[in-house]
Amino acid sequence: MEISLREGRIQDARECGRILHSAFAAIAGAHNFPPDFPDAATAAGIVRVTLGHPGFFSVVAERAGRIVGSNFLDERNTISAVGPVTVDPDAQNSSIGARLMQAAIERSASKGFAGIRLLQAGYHCRSLALYFKLGFNAREHICCLQGTALNEQVAGYAVRPATDTDFAACNALCEQVHGAARAGELRDALSHRVASVVERGGRITGYTTAIAFIGHAVCETTDDLKALISAAKSFDGPGFLAPSRNGELMRWCLSKGLRITQTMTLMTMGLYNEPTGAYLASVGY
Repeated sequence: MEISLREGRIQDARECGRILHSAFAAIAGAHNFPPDFPDAATAAGIVRVTLGHPGFFSVVAERAGRIVGSNFLDERNTISAVGPVTVDPDAQNSSIGARLMQAAIERSASKGFAGIRLLQAGYHCRSLALYFKLGFNAREHICCLQGTALNEQVAGYAVRPATDTDFAACNALCEQVHGAARAGELRDALSHRVASVVERGGRITGYTTAIAFIGHAVCETTDDLKALISAAKSFDGPGFLAPSRNGELMRWCLSKGLRITQTMTLMTMGLYNEPTGAYLASVGY
């Protein structure tokens, strides 16, 4: 049957959430990994927030009037981020995922974003192949880390809640490390009072929107990043996302009892700069 695409609506949240959970659970279970979303209700709640946020674009796929998939584009920053993209397990293998991805790519280009990025589940070879075919390049091998929060302070590094007055300094740091700021995400984190900064020598040397699956961190050094991770009250969601090439950070995390739960691939299209500092990715990039 013919597939049609349209923008998502709030009333789609329940069904899109059901598909989001079932699709991720199916592929994760096939590879003996835990699902990113514990149940359909949690997934629907996340979808509902995303559908209601003006900084996100959504596209829904329908067949015979029934929702069979969805995709999202985070438009809060200079660089857009794709995902999660999911297709109902009963409707897979019919190019719906490719169409949903193409819709997000076209939307990003039409809005003039400098680039578009995503994180791909390392165990899902089919999605990796699809993203390569669509024009994405693999940039980083990412490890998802989870465990008991450390609740520690690192001597010489002061971690505190971020405030609106820190906005400019944090953006400047992100531009210094990545070549582009993540201002929209930072504004949201500040408004929800979940962002933190680390200070060394009386100045901000790192920040995080949350040490979590949906949060990111940017720091001058790995030691700044360790201080932010140490101060986190929890690692919400499946865990936080660290680039495996930062061997110093990985060894430190493992020495603290954290464990690697899965690996992911950071993929990009358009503007990309090699990071010049220490960072944690979010599930977007």
